[in-house]
Amino acid sequence: MTEIFNGVFTQQEPIPQAGIDAAMAVLTHGRLHRYNTSGDEIAEAALLEEEFADLTGAKYCLAVASGGYAMTTALRACGIGHGDTVLTNAFTLAPVPGAIAAVGASPIFVGVTEDLVIDLDDLAAKIDQASVLLLSHMRGHICDMDALMALCDAANVTVIEDCAHTMGAHWNGIPSGRWGKFGCYSTQTYKHVNSGEGGLLISDDAEGMARAIMLSGSYMLFERHRAAPPPETFAQIKYETPNISGRMDNLRAAILRPQLADLKTQCDRWNALYAVMDAGLADTPGMTLTTRPAAEGFVASSFQFLLLDWDPAAVQEVIAGCLARGVELKWFGGAEPTGFTSRYDSWRYAASEPMPQSDRILAGVIDMRLPLTFSTDDCAQIARIIRAEVSRVFQAQAAQ
Repeated sequence: MTEIFNGVFTQQEPIPQAGIDAAMAVLTHGRLHRYNTSGDEIAEAALLEEEFADLTGAKYCLAVASGGYAMTTALRACGIGHGDTVLTNAFTLAPVPGAIAAVGASPIFVGVTEDLVIDLDDLAAKIDQASVLLLSHMRGHICDMDALMALCDAANVTVIEDCAHTMGAHWNGIPSGRWGKFGCYSTQTYKHVNSGEGGLLISDDAEGMARAIMLSGSYMLFERHRAAPPPETFAQIKYETPNISGRMDNLRAAILRPQLADLKTQCDRWNALYAVMDAGLADTPGMTLTTRPAAEGFVASSFQFLLLDWDPAAVQEVIAGCLARGVELKWFGGAEPTGFTSRYDSWRYAASEPMPQSDRILAGVIDMRLPLTFSTDDCAQIARIIRAEVSRVFQAQAAQ
């Protein structure tokens, strides 16, 4: 009998009751704006910043309107603007080159390996072309950060980390976002904590964070920030930094704080789902799985595999076969961008040179969400369906 999966790949878990209660309290008193407080009240946004700084070990944290805004703010705080170039991953999602374009700069795309991390050899070849690397830990895959930082430090290249997919993850015990000058996180619905939309920015750099706070729209209320540099850091910066409003409001912060408190438990749940998928797809003919080094403490809220060197029609047959059985897969090799899925040659506002080795890998990348509404039994069934469809098409190709 043919198995059919009946789950929904876009259904997230409900907001925890503590988050609902906190949100209702904000709605009741009506002080949604982060600087609208009463008496000695501490704004939910300021408390969220303190708690996330403590969670990551960062000195400073800023809550903002989105992960994309966090990246543009970090770029601006590093002095990137019109006419500059910024190194970034060829394998990423549109908000990353979008952040670079938003400040008037141009991306220089760096290749991807079969383990879906930035190609350090390609980075070494291009590192003299920019002063900043906006590093995307795409889909939760973390490269050898010791090697990457040694390379960037030697070339005097500043690293900004896009940690939209790695909240709670680490390399060699150091949290993602703590390697570079800035770490940028997203709290959009499909990320590790969910406020619908939102972002967090962390740093140990006092001047950089002071600029970020002014950029975010603090006016002259920066002293109300608690996970922030001391007031004297703002003495000159407050006059020379434009207000590009992108603040997080107290409602979203209230929703997020209980989720942050439970992040470790949630990360363990995601990794349990990933482990079932990984075991269920091991040694599938025609399929390549990524390897995860021991130093990589990953958080797997999604799953990827590769169908390397497959004919595009055969890949499409696998995707269609899985979809007919209830399993939704996204393909980075499609000629046209679809939904959230696109690749470096889709972003025609950003000039790029062909990268044959990376193109081969991107042509085979298959991506799937792992929402926590799934059980381990669900993931075992999903793996059986994918394995069956890949094997069926692979055997048909071999027989031709």
